[in-house]
Amino acid sequence: MFALLLPLGLAGVASAQVTQTRDYLERMDADGDGRVSLAEYQAWMRYAFDQMDRDGDGVLTPAELPGGKGRPVTLAEHMAKLAAAFNRQDTNRDGYLDARELAAPPQR
Repeated sequence: MFALLLPLGLAGVASAQVTQTRDYLERMDADGDGRVSLAEYQAWMRYAFDQMDRDGDGVLTPAELPGGKGRPVTLAEHMAKLAAAFNRQDTNRDGYLDARELAAPPQR
């Protein structure tokens, strides 16, 4: 009996994943074209930097970093890291992330 129910449960998990990914894509997709550009990705993903940059100077100082340690990180450095992550996720190299690419594990 359990073996018969397991595929149904997995189908529900897969369906939830697709729904969550589409919701995430819709939130990131500022222009509503069904895909996420680099600019949209960076705009969405920089929220953590902005939240940590308490003085708003575009530099995360050690005092603003988790644990109060580390070297300063500029917004430009952060945006460059986001661009690199975006380019790794863009597996079809079309300059956009679709739902499948957003849902994929981080590419290295």
